[in-house]
Amino acid sequence: MDHLIRISDTVKSFRESRLSALRSPAEFFDYNRVSRPADFTQATTRVTYNARYFSGNYGAIVAVLAVYALLSNPLLLISLGFLVGGFTAINKWAPEPMQVGEHVVTQKSLYTGLFVIGLPLLWWSSPLGTFFWLVGASGFLILGHASLMEPGVESEYSGIQEV
Repeated sequence: MDHLIRISDTVKSFRESRLSALRSPAEFFDYNRVSRPADFTQATTRVTYNARYFSGNYGAIVAVLAVYALLSNPLLLISLGFLVGGFTAINKWAPEPMQVGEHVVTQKSLYTGLFVIGLPLLWWSSPLGTFFWLVGASGFLILGHASLMEPGVESEYSGIQEV
């Protein structure tokens, strides 16, 4: 029961912190505010402002690309499932050593077997290639959007402190 309360609190705090930062699709895809920056300084200023302003939307873009990367690489998905599932199963069903025939199987030997099979499988599924694709694709999309999107009128007042 305590786990359910912690999960509920985690979901609630995630919803309050991250999902409240999402901007509407009409605002995020407002083609009237798209323009080419005049120089590198203006592009840097736009990226700095838009990275904060659209941080929730950019996080959603990274999450969608990560799900796509996992779904388009089924071997990576299988190897991660094997490692996470094996780790969970060993912790849940084999906390104590057990006798199998003439051999005693310990938790340490089960982990060793899991990693001897799982790590080469994970390496073969090319997680580094997927990671660098994710970094490159999300960086291209986010930097492209942030540099082409003009800050709104509210950006002019962002430096003013309330009295």
